[in-house]
Amino acid sequence: MNSSMHHYNLSRRGFCFCCLGGAAFAATGAWLTPAEVFAAAGNVVDVIRDAAAKASITTEKLRGGVSALSGSGGNIAVLAGGDGKLLIDAGITATRPRIEEALVALGPQPITHLINTHWHFDHTDGNEWLNSDGAVIMAHPNTLTHLASAQRVQDWDFTFPASPKGALPTSLMSGDAQTLKLNNQTIALKYYGPAHTDSDISVFFQEANVLHTGDTFWNGVYPFIDYSTGGNIDGTIMAAEANIATAAGDTIVIPGHGAVGNKEQLVAFRDMLVGIRENVAKLKKEGRSVDEAIDAKPTAKWDPVWGKFVVTPAFFTRLVYEGV
Repeated sequence: MNSSMHHYNLSRRGFCFCCLGGAAFAATGAWLTPAEVFAAAGNVVDVIRDAAAKASITTEKLRGGVSALSGSGGNIAVLAGGDGKLLIDAGITATRPRIEEALVALGPQPITHLINTHWHFDHTDGNEWLNSDGAVIMAHPNTLTHLASAQRVQDWDFTFPASPKGALPTSLMSGDAQTLKLNNQTIALKYYGPAHTDSDISVFFQEANVLHTGDTFWNGVYPFIDYSTGGNIDGTIMAAEANIATAAGDTIVIPGHGAVGNKEQLVAFRDMLVGIRENVAKLKKEGRSVDEAIDAKPTAKWDPVWGKFVVTPAFFTRLVYEGV
């Protein structure tokens, strides 16, 4: 990995790893790669929980009873109604008091359902407490597989321990698509296939016309792709195409990270992925090493918009290079 990391915009919502970068900068005087940040931090889980303990939660009411909560790891969607509250993703446990406050502000209904878009810590850490509050946890079977055993994420230089029993999904998708009915909404779940990980699903609230993409869409920043648990650049592009196909011009799109967006931003994300993949693949075909590919700046066209966050141009080039 590149030995330095550019400064990134700390005002971006919904991604807690920026707190790690800031802590490491204060300690070392340099912006670090994710692996270096985590090594400097010691225990990434504890550092993220400590940062999340101080984080505020922002609520954005959308439509059809659907709201988006940001500030606790990945963006959380909430559908509130007579059947109780359904959450999409669980955030980080240390923000529980603020999440509970936000949920109470949305109505008195109990928490009854939780859907995980994939297995990553910043989307599932709150599983156990939400389950203890009454949520049945639903996910793709691969999410259960990853949560039920220790998982090594090589690019983060960290091994996540197996999750406790109460944090494990107990209702698994049967097949690549499934439909639920809750709070007068038809909720369509679709498995992307290997993309950001091998466990990603989308959640589409059909009547509200709101799509939660999980981490297959990062709005305005380069995404992380977890090759350690089945992700790859080509699958990420295919997932972007699937999101575009699902969304209409007036669909509200909740990304895994970044501000709530729309179809136009999904298209811009897909176009960025395709363009950088083409550039990196050409360099790799010419026999360039990964460091030589980075030096060629294949992301330069997109860096002013997409390259100002924790996944830097150099790091994203490495991720794409690994998969072409």
